[in-house]
This record gives sequence, C-alpha cells and structure tokens, in this order.
Amino acid sequence: MTAVSGHRPTAVDPASARAAAEEDLRALFGQSTAVFASLSGPEHLLETANPAFIATIGEERLRTGAPLVDLLPELAGQGFLALLDQVYGTGEPYTGRDVRVMLGSGPHTREAFFDVTYEPRRDASGTVTGIRVIGVETTQVKHAQRLMTEHRALLEQIARQAPLAEVLDGMARCIENFAPQEVLVSVLLADPDGRHLRHGAAPSLPDFYNQAIDGIATGEGVGSCGTAAHRREPVIVTDIATDPFWDDFRGLAERAGVAACWSTPILARDGGLLGTFAMYHRTPRVPQDHDLALTRVFAGTTALAIERHHVERAKAAAEAHARAAHDELARAVRAEQKLRAEAEQRAATAAELTNRVRAAAAAQATRPRPDRCQLGGEPGCTAAAEIKVADSWGDAAWGCPAHVEEAILNVRSVFIATEELGGLAAYLNR
Repeated sequence: MTAVSGHRPTAVDPASARAAAEEDLRALFGQSTAVFASLSGPEHLLETANPAFIATIGEERLRTGAPLVDLLPELAGQGFLALLDQVYGTGEPYTGRDVRVMLGSGPHTREAFFDVTYEPRRDASGTVTGIRVIGVETTQVKHAQRLMTEHRALLEQIARQAPLAEVLDGMARCIENFAPQEVLVSVLLADPDGRHLRHGAAPSLPDFYNQAIDGIATGEGVGSCGTAAHRREPVIVTDIATDPFWDDFRGLAERAGVAACWSTPILARDGGLLGTFAMYHRTPRVPQDHDLALTRVFAGTTALAIERHHVERAKAAAEAHARAAHDELARAVRAEQKLRAEAEQRAATAAELTNRVRAAAAAQATRPRPDRCQLGGEPGCTAAAEIKVADSWGDAAWGCPAHVEEAILNVRSVFIATEELGGLAAYLNR
C-alpha cells in the first residue's frame, strides 16, 4: 500500500496562516549556501573545497589534484574557465552577480545561479599561484523571484477575469517549469453535485489520458484524484504499479508513462469541493517538503481562480435571467397596450355604427312606407313591402319576406329594423 493521506485544515487563524506560509516559503526556497574552493596553478587544480562546493558538483566527481575542467567538463564554453585564466594571468579579482551556469549533463542537467568572486592567491613574493573561488548560490532566490512573478501574473489574470482554462493552463505550466524534477500537473474540476470530476488543465499529459479520466467519479479507491476528492484530503500514491487505488487505471497510467500521482483536493472557503490538483511523475517518488509546499501554494491559487469563475458565472446567469424577465415584461406590456388600443378602436367603431343606425332609423321614420318591395333590384318586385331592413351606414328599405331573407344572408351589416318601425314583428310573423 503506497497511498498516504494527510489533512490540512481549511480554516485557520491569521497567525497560523502566516506561520504556515513562512514554512512553505522556507521549504520552497531554503537558505542560500556558500561555496568555497581553492585552485592552484594555471591548470586550476582543485586543492580543497567545502561541503557545499562538493554538493554542487556532485561528490562522485570530486578528485583533489585534478583540473577543474576535468571535474566539470560542462563548464567549457560557458566562459568560466576563461575568467579563471584572466584572473590568474592579470592578478585582478573578478566578481559576478547572478552568474548563470548549467551543471551536469543529459537528463540530470540543471540551471544554477551564483554570486561569485575569483580571488588570486599569491606567494610571499606576490606571484599568483592559484585562485580562491568564493560564491553563494542564488538559484533558489532567482527561482523565488521568478515564481513570485509568475504567481503575481496568475493573480492578475484572475483579477481581470481571464478565462478559467487559460488561468489553469498557465498555472500548470508554471509549476512544471519550477519543480526541481520533472512533473506533470493536472487540474480536475468538480461537477456541481461533487460526484464527478471534469478536465480542467493538463498541458503535459497525453490527450488520450485526459479524455479517459474526464468525468471520473469521486469515491474511495478511484485513483488518486477520485479518492482525494471523496476524502477531502491529500492522497499520495508513490507507486501506481502496486497501489490498489489504481487497479482500474493501471494500464492507462502505463500507456501515459506515469508511475506516481500525488493529488490534493481543491476546497472552497466553505469546505465545498471545487476539484483536485495532481502532480504526476515518470518514476515512483515520495514527495519532499519542497513538493508539498509548492502544492499548497498553488492549490490555494487554484481555489481562488475556480471560486471567482463560479461567482462570475452565477452573476452572468443572474443577469441573463433578469434580462429575459425584463424582455418578457416588456413584451407583455406591449401586448397589453396593443389589446387595449384594439379594444378602444372596436368600442369607437361600435359606437359610430350605433349612431349611424339610430340616425338612419330616425330618418326613415319620417318617410312614407312604400307599397311595393324595394329589394327586387332592377327587374323590380311586385310583392307588398312588409318588412323594413337597415345597414350600418344608415341606409334603410322595405321589402318582401323573400328579398329581406336574401339580403340578410348575403349582405354584410344588414339587419331587421326596430320593432317600433314594423320590421321585426312582420319578419317574425311572416
């Protein structure tokens, strides 16, 4: 069993938070180390060196009495041997600040920075016999400066509401660049219900791997990330090949070329699950203090980015809902205004027609009743005029029952005149 878990409180008092932050910074950047070596002769033979110098070059390469170029062949072409020759030849010391040097070779090559002084050594007569190399490695300071610069840039991205995918991808690449050994970073985002994890960022993991774990469930024994999300505490798997948490994903991990996975849950301020932050390694590995400190620093930044994203998304959804409600209300108001206008228009038309009918009826009342039907058209109708009809425009006429029936069925707005004028009664009793 190689899974190890640990819980770090999500809420602490300010003094404890400051102490934890200082502890993380010490773990990340440590203390600068002074190096010393004494070289002799124009070949710069190594006479003595302190433990820090030995640790810098590697104890396996230490051989007193050997030329420095034989101990550190990678220095050739980087200008350091030429500076040693210059100091030895002129007797003038040299001091450099943040001098960059590449140490080691192949996959073990590392970048280092030094504040260094080359001082000439002289005999009793004043002749230069060698050089003292005195330096302070500033690699950690340089990395700290660069890390803080990158961290500040991430915070600025969050503040200006950059897309979450952009922030997470930049953060993952930043950690991969600063980790002392090769590491592949992955961020998974929790679904709203906290039951599944979705792809957030993993710039160095293969696409097939990211696609395969996109949507994995949270639960005990579901890899490092699913378990960390379920437990709400870090889960450290130092050897995927033997850990039971990886039984269902071991073949996938082997295809992706990863052998260790340390996962940390990303928690909101209220303790809710936001996602997981994972560091993968090509070989089985146990985390060092530096690794854990780096994880804590960026897990907090990731939580800030995700929470800000959730807030902005909720705000955008609320604004969209408010706009939709406003638009719906505006449509309802416009529809009500249209209906009211139409109703008012219909009322005005009806009143106008009523007035016309009344006027037509009044006018007809003063005319004598004809003897013959007036609705027979040009051929005329010899039937007696029995029923009076009128239309909406005030026209009225007398007709026989047959022609009155035809007019009512075929002509719009024609109606039987009022009973007082003899129309309705005659029509009903025809």
